[in-house]
Amino acid sequence: MARIVSVATDLMGASRVDATLTAAGHHVVLARSIAVASLDGAELIVADLDAEEATALVGHGVPVLGYYSHVDAATRQAALDAGVDLVVPRSRMARELPELVAGLLGA
Repeated sequence: MARIVSVATDLMGASRVDATLTAAGHHVVLARSIAVASLDGAELIVADLDAEEATALVGHGVPVLGYYSHVDAATRQAALDAGVDLVVPRSRMARELPELVAGLLGA
């Protein structure tokens, strides 16, 4: 399936993303920052917007799924303004991650 780069500093959250997407057949590469991530061959970036500025995530030629705390409207708006392809609350991401990824990958 797809090579997905997951950017998160929260080990629990990163582990959930990894386990869910690996179970769906994707190859997941974990990174604490987009600056240290290898985007070579990446087809999607899934990022915790608490861990990374949205502006750093865009412009790599790779779609971005950003997730945030549902009470943090400023982070959501900053991600939308930066051009993040899909911005969802953490709770929705946890419930619908495989479907959200499939939609962004065009599957």
